[in-house]
Amino acid sequence: MQVLVADGLGEEGLARLRQAGEVIVRSGLAEADLAALLPGADALIIRSGTRVSSAALGGAPRLRVIARAGVGVDNIDVDAATRRGILVLNTPESSTIAAAEHTMAMLLALVRRIPQAHAALSAGRWIREPYTGTELAGKTLGIIGLGKIGSEVARRAVAFDMRVLAHDPYVTEDRARRLGVALGGWEEVLRRSDILTLHVPLAEETQALIGSNELAAMKPGALLVNCARGGLVDEQALLAALEEGHVGGAALDVFAVEPPPAGSPLLAHPRVVATPHLGASTREAQRSIAVDVADQVLAALRGEPVHGAVNAPALGEETWRRLEPFMALARSLGEVAQQVAEGQLSAIAIRYEGEVVRMDTPALTASFLAGLLHRISDQTVNLVNAVVVARERGLAISEAHSDLCEDFASQIVAEAQTSHGALRLGGALFGHREARITRLNHWRLDLVPAAHMLFVWNQDRPGMIGMVGTILGRHGVNIANMHVGRRDAGGTAVMVLTLDAPAPAEAVGEIREAAGIAQVKAVRL
Repeated sequence: MQVLVADGLGEEGLARLRQAGEVIVRSGLAEADLAALLPGADALIIRSGTRVSSAALGGAPRLRVIARAGVGVDNIDVDAATRRGILVLNTPESSTIAAAEHTMAMLLALVRRIPQAHAALSAGRWIREPYTGTELAGKTLGIIGLGKIGSEVARRAVAFDMRVLAHDPYVTEDRARRLGVALGGWEEVLRRSDILTLHVPLAEETQALIGSNELAAMKPGALLVNCARGGLVDEQALLAALEEGHVGGAALDVFAVEPPPAGSPLLAHPRVVATPHLGASTREAQRSIAVDVADQVLAALRGEPVHGAVNAPALGEETWRRLEPFMALARSLGEVAQQVAEGQLSAIAIRYEGEVVRMDTPALTASFLAGLLHRISDQTVNLVNAVVVARERGLAISEAHSDLCEDFASQIVAEAQTSHGALRLGGALFGHREARITRLNHWRLDLVPAAHMLFVWNQDRPGMIGMVGTILGRHGVNIANMHVGRRDAGGTAVMVLTLDAPAPAEAVGEIREAAGIAQVKAVRL
């Protein structure tokens, strides 16, 4: 195992990584230098200073994990990583307190004009009147984004007797009420806030979230705080609003280009307080980030769940424990479907019945698709990219859910639509752990999936089972178990044999040519 650490990481995290394998530490890499080191890496750890492009990933055949030691992943081509089945993860909780406290520090420095007063005093000027500040008590703090950091900022603002008004479409009224926060629409928060602070990720839809129109909609003299991501604010528009006097001041820890160009008029503005991206820069946060990112990388490389997954389901240990047997079942159903279905595949419909509907069914769908596609794709297919790969192939994917399940506590029923018709497979768990295939089209089964299986469709008449067993025995293949399903006596039946070793092609061909045999499929899991 080789881990490439392309930015600074605390020694506590590096020590954990070194115990598990080879660690290469190279800071300040240009894109070409990064690309030259990636071919041997199983995992890459970066901070905000390293960009990971699609081109760089093109030469990284072993890479399985990209870990951001911090929160923002806008410097990673997440779509390209997803297409290649590379897990992207971050450490969303490790720096939460540090970022929230820094936001409050910047806010206080801005309203009390602390940096300007300190500069004057350092220069030998004992003057007070120009640095008269404003109290926070009774003011309205507008928070855009009430996630982990935004929520911690809200708690601290409430402690300062501020009125807190937040905009976040994904937060419930009950959650906001418990924080002591009122929710408001986008325009309302801009219009009513004395101070506006941003706590959202940088994405295509949030690029230049605060531009000239938004600044104009703010109260005259309102203040802006951005300790989230630099690209959220149109810096030229902010400079213009400051110079016009409409915006009373700004506190900035992040910038569109880092470091900002020398001589930046925004940094030189007398009503701007700025720091060089220090939001997570506390000793406690750095240690926590280093340990968290190292532990997650090692867990991901072992195939275990991680809580900071960005492009795959983020599953806690208890959730993973309950979900893992269903994921194994879903993957087995996908593998069987790929090897049994005939014709051009066009659509997959998965129906979840019973208790399983209360679980993370998208993760189960991804597991099914990974089983379906991993043998026939020219790229790695796993939980991270299975849905993307399926859609790139033009497959229509749908999920349905029902609390009702006739025969089992839970059941997964997958239907693969092909040019030859539909193949339907059902599966359930026995004893919460043991996977069983319960249905193949209209035939009921009670089949424990095995590494080597033989599916035989035959006329339901005496001697068929013995004939198949005789042929396999003649080729030295031992039968571990056999399951037979039929609908009507004398019609078409299906027998599924689990084998101790794969059936040779000659044996499969001999069975296929025997009288009364309709079809034979060798299946390997």
